[in-house]
Amino acid sequence: MRRIVLAALVLVAAPLAAQEREVPYWASIKAEVLNLRAGPGRDYPVRWVYHRAGLPLKVVRVHEGWRLVRDPAGDEGWVTANLLSKERGGIVIGQGLAAIREKPSDNSKLRWNAEPGVVGRIDDCEAGWCDFDVGGRRGYMRAERLWGSAEL
Repeated sequence: MRRIVLAALVLVAAPLAAQEREVPYWASIKAEVLNLRAGPGRDYPVRWVYHRAGLPLKVVRVHEGWRLVRDPAGDEGWVTANLLSKERGGIVIGQGLAAIREKPSDNSKLRWNAEPGVVGRIDDCEAGWCDFDVGGRRGYMRAERLWGSAEL
């Protein structure tokens, strides 16, 4: 009987612990389709539908199994938490091509250029540079060119 009670407590405590993550924090879309709703529940109308896995979102509030998020355009709404990844995503912003370099330096070898709108994974940001991975192609990009790079 003690094992059943202990197992039940663990099952209840795990989702509660996940709720205690301090906001704001970065996340990314892990689903192929994600509905942004007007409120935290399936009864609220869908305001926007995302069709871009990996797109970064800023989580600004937590309510049960729902997250109030802000997207790169500044739009806010509620999404179900299980369709978000803890992986930190980034999207190239600004005008023109953004250089992705071998090392975090303007003098480092250019690996390739990314157009605004390219989505990838941010592994770490330091001293104005972010380690950015786009489909396994990795390099360093200036943090100012990545939405999702800011420290919270």
